[in-house]
Amino acid sequence: MTPSPTDGPARAGARTVKVPEDRDGQRLDNFLLGQLKGAPRSLVYKLVRSGQVRVNGGRAKAERKLAAGDEIRIPPVRLGEEAERGTPAPGLLQRIEAAIVFEDARLLALDKPSGVASHGGSGISFGAIETLRALRPGHTLELAHRLDRDTSGVLVVAKKRSALAELQALMREGGAGGGIRKRYLTLLTGRMPDGTMSVDAPLHVGLRQGGERHVQVDPDGKPSLSHFKVLERRGGQSYCEVRIDTGRTHQIRVHAQHIGHPVAGDDKYGAPEANRRLRDKAGLRRLFLHAASLEFALDDGRTAYTISAPLAPELREVLDRLE
Repeated sequence: MTPSPTDGPARAGARTVKVPEDRDGQRLDNFLLGQLKGAPRSLVYKLVRSGQVRVNGGRAKAERKLAAGDEIRIPPVRLGEEAERGTPAPGLLQRIEAAIVFEDARLLALDKPSGVASHGGSGISFGAIETLRALRPGHTLELAHRLDRDTSGVLVVAKKRSALAELQALMREGGAGGGIRKRYLTLLTGRMPDGTMSVDAPLHVGLRQGGERHVQVDPDGKPSLSHFKVLERRGGQSYCEVRIDTGRTHQIRVHAQHIGHPVAGDDKYGAPEANRRLRDKAGLRRLFLHAASLEFALDDGRTAYTISAPLAPELREVLDRLE
């Protein structure tokens, strides 16, 4: 007999699960995370890459969108050994609970602190989403998008599958008048020219030794468009608003590096000497990049949302010291 999607993970052998109607369009990796409760994301990717997971009898990539009725082979996983990670530390639970800035029946939004990953993996047991699930046991919570670990600001979580599907559709629209309008605040090193500078440069995600992601401008990369607008200058640096039409990995950071004005405090793509000066002069000890707001509408445009998070206090203090 084929186990139902609600059956617990098998220990003795592989099982086959049929994708239910309400999971139509869900990514394979997210579907597996729902099936293998407690499994770290890194384990799920390992199972997919090694071909142990099959979709309708064939290999598939983690980002594959599933269809209702697809049959998923899930290998046996001894979760007690692979993913016994306990619960998030009380301090992290408190930080995430205090970071909730919006909630209704469909959505929840955090002002994610810098240093907290959007999700676990790569040596991180608990990201924002795992911590939220620990705070809300029994609730279905899925990330609608992601922020870099060192970026603070608005992170939206869907509480209903229908809301997640609609948000993902809006994300795919892109463009200046696209479905979701994203606004960031950042400090760029050096003096940017006045006005708005649009950066239209395709990005390619590569992997360095050890599996670390590194992104660079590449003609064969994915189309990526960012708009940098100088708000004011502080201490020879440029405090900017950034609006992005696409949501590529590390997009703002790599586009800022590409135009010669990297994000202040960026250890991966930044300017080490400028970062050192800003640390000594203004106390900047993190990436100066903050997701300030998201604007979108659900229900075919009938229900508008504007979710905002103020500039993190430690970044405001840096600006004040640069007067």
